[in-house]
Amino acid sequence: MITFENVSYRYPFQSEWAVKSLNLTVSPGQVVLVTGVSGCGKTTLMRLANGLCPHYYAGEMTGRVSVFGKETDKSSVSDISEKVGTLFQDPEDQFFALNVRDEMGFALKVSGAEPDTVQNRINSVAKRLHIEELLSHSISALSEGQKQRVALGEILVSEPQALILDEPSANLDPEATDRLAQELLRLKQLGFAILVVDHRLHWLNGVADEVIVMQHGEIKERGSFEILENQTLRKEYGLREAYVPDVRDTLHEGDPKDPILMTSDLTFDYERANRHSKLAKFKRLFKGQPAEHKELLLKNIHFKIGHGITALIGENGSGKTTLARLITGLNVGTGELYLKGEKTSAQTLLKHTGLVLQNADHQLQMRSVREEIKACLFAANQTQHTNETIDQLLEAFSLTELSERHPQSLSGGQKQRLVIACALAKNPDILILDEPTSGLDGANMKRVAQALQEQADRGKAVLLITHDLELLALCADQALRMNSLKRKDFSHYGE
Repeated sequence: MITFENVSYRYPFQSEWAVKSLNLTVSPGQVVLVTGVSGCGKTTLMRLANGLCPHYYAGEMTGRVSVFGKETDKSSVSDISEKVGTLFQDPEDQFFALNVRDEMGFALKVSGAEPDTVQNRINSVAKRLHIEELLSHSISALSEGQKQRVALGEILVSEPQALILDEPSANLDPEATDRLAQELLRLKQLGFAILVVDHRLHWLNGVADEVIVMQHGEIKERGSFEILENQTLRKEYGLREAYVPDVRDTLHEGDPKDPILMTSDLTFDYERANRHSKLAKFKRLFKGQPAEHKELLLKNIHFKIGHGITALIGENGSGKTTLARLITGLNVGTGELYLKGEKTSAQTLLKHTGLVLQNADHQLQMRSVREEIKACLFAANQTQHTNETIDQLLEAFSLTELSERHPQSLSGGQKQRLVIACALAKNPDILILDEPTSGLDGANMKRVAQALQEQADRGKAVLLITHDLELLALCADQALRMNSLKRKDFSHYGE
């Protein structure tokens, strides 16, 4: 269904080929996994398969890419998309509607399907992906993991014959990842051709029929999943582990003796926070606006964290991101915050906090990677030895060669490493990271784990929000569980 024959491609204004001499086939009933370090050409391969290269990105292509026997450079992207569904790394890139049900049925409605057909397919797919309770929700109120599942659901509702999935497990909790693996097995049995681009490997054991390892735009290794058991191979190509233990139940739980950060009666709901916003007032001017679900997301949350690495864990939508945003004042709620035993405000606490958001794009504003780090140093009054500090951070996160690049031109993994470097530039007492390794390869994930451990060894408090079992096994000291924080009340899923 998807065939590459000696394909090379380079983007406009670039002298280097992004991919070179690619040969591969994804057949009906087959899952092919493509992996490799950030920048190895995986995303370009995916764009070639769905026609975005060269139709959208232009550039130069040699060789032949075929989908269902038709060459992609001679077919429109819309024609290709009728048979090949693509899940992008950032699901927001493919959303059009305001609420989940409308979004999942959008493409099918546009194609002219009967209303009953649309609703039946939506309900069937939502049940398989365990997102029935999200159908009435606003897209903007979903967590990143929930958005990922909704985006996949929208594709499956249209019933394509092939799938291209870009980092589909990046924001999913382990249970949702297992369900995704089972769904891929089901689709294989139905004859789907499935191309998966992912750094995380373990969840595809028993699912992937072929593994392709890329480096510098070329296919270097290929074979069954068993080739990933070779530790030497994984190290050589910077890959993640083939088998990952679930350490969540082994992590210590309990209050530290000398807490650096403490909360009391922390409470937040979107309805109250948004009641007087300009957006809410604008919505009330129009009838027929999709109903917003009432959300009491956090109620009377109490917790303490001390020095070391504390993992905040819980299922998609349980409130982890909202809690982090509440602590740092990005969301406004009620309750009390304490820094080293002294009562404080979220705004004051933010001055002592390095924050890494789940979507790195929201934190990048400068014209170059170097300027991005420099701006953070000056904002935090960390101006001694500025150039030396910048060079050290660039080296620590393997960004030296990218120092003059525009931040928005970086890959997803490179952006993640940059925002972590910016957070460390503040030399904060508290470091809060929301899914910092969701798009990172094995080598860069270990770099991040080492950097977090160094902060912990210096007496800093690290609050790590993650579903990444591999990262937890590497560096987490203890855990906070969203479902066991004192007197919690999650009436609905939220961010």
